[in-house]
Amino acid sequence: MAISKGDIVPNFKAKTQSGEKFELSNYKGKPLVIYFYPKDNTPGCTTQACSFRDQYQDFQDLGAEVIGVSGDSEDSHDKFALKHKLPFILLSDGNKKIRNIFGVPTHFFGLLPGRVTYIIDKEGKVVSVFNSIKANVHIEHALEMIQKMK
Repeated sequence: MAISKGDIVPNFKAKTQSGEKFELSNYKGKPLVIYFYPKDNTPGCTTQACSFRDQYQDFQDLGAEVIGVSGDSEDSHDKFALKHKLPFILLSDGNKKIRNIFGVPTHFFGLLPGRVTYIIDKEGKVVSVFNSIKANVHIEHALEMIQKMK
């Protein structure tokens, strides 16, 4: 069952690109942008990550945190983050646990993990779900939704 607008996101744990423990409940009280993407170092995913990087300070100024999630390993995420100077958290979801919690669909007959962005308010409630395989449109939508929450 997919998480939809109006749902409270259940707590989950994962590992960040640096191997640190991440727990969603530690971010309660802060707006979040959680974006799921197919794979590190692919053209679309790199474009998307770098767009979030380039506007990361705008999200921070609005009190929000950005979190990227894919099935890549912590090591892959670490190299991806270092190569592109990504200042935000990347979560490793190799077992698809987080993807399944959110109900992120796959594309192209189940061959490609989906690209979906969730905007979550301070209380942990989803205020927007943006599903598009086009990497370059997620950033605009996410920033607009975070600005509306202010």
